[in-house]
Amino acid sequence: MSRLLHAEWTKLRTEAAVRWLLPSIVVVTVLVSLLTVAATSCRREGCGVDPAAVSLAGVRLGQALVVLLAVLTIGGEQGTGLLRTTFTVAPRRMMVLAAKAVVIGGLTLAAGTVAVLGCLVAGRAMLPGNGVAPPSLSDGPTLRAAVGSVLYLVLIGLLALGVAAAIRDSTASVGAVLALLYAVPLVAAAINDAELQRTLRRFAPMTAGLAVQVTTGADDLPIGGWAGLAVLAAWSAASLICGALLLHHRDC
Repeated sequence: MSRLLHAEWTKLRTEAAVRWLLPSIVVVTVLVSLLTVAATSCRREGCGVDPAAVSLAGVRLGQALVVLLAVLTIGGEQGTGLLRTTFTVAPRRMMVLAAKAVVIGGLTLAAGTVAVLGCLVAGRAMLPGNGVAPPSLSDGPTLRAAVGSVLYLVLIGLLALGVAAAIRDSTASVGAVLALLYAVPLVAAAINDAELQRTLRRFAPMTAGLAVQVTTGADDLPIGGWAGLAVLAAWSAASLICGALLLHHRDC
């Protein structure tokens, strides 16, 4: 396994796109959070602003770059035919996918941690001037939101990797994952049936996973924070299992 991990890390770090995708995850996530924080104000007592959720708003866009990074991990090899060579050298295909998952998970964990900390720094710096109490990692719910946001990004990366392994086309894989993340909440918002809307939000990967960011009014959510991450973890596991099975039983 260590040999596979080294090989996957070597292949990925030589990809030119990775050199800009990793820092871009951090920059885009923090920049969007910075703009969201700057646009948030509270000029009266108890206006209901959630400082943690506002500060971490950039995760919603930063995840798109995580998807691109994860798809690149396997999609680039599928597109060039290099994946056949990889499977010739390492015929245990599920182990190859597992190694890719560890590498993408580690990279996303590192970039996500930096990005989330940057978002919280932006929130602490700007929210007080806008009349909102700043988020603090010494506060339990805020710590949960921060840790949960990093885990959320890691799980999104694994979800995208599994989809790319199953579909085999990079463009289609990115489109499928982004549609699952962004289109399902839009469909839910357009539905008039309140119970069906609540059900969709409870089981859609993005709305369920990002429930972990909410630190005020959590009782009104369709699903709790950690339970929402568990739903996303189930999506990611199912995606990886399907991708592994298809890799195992078909020619590449």
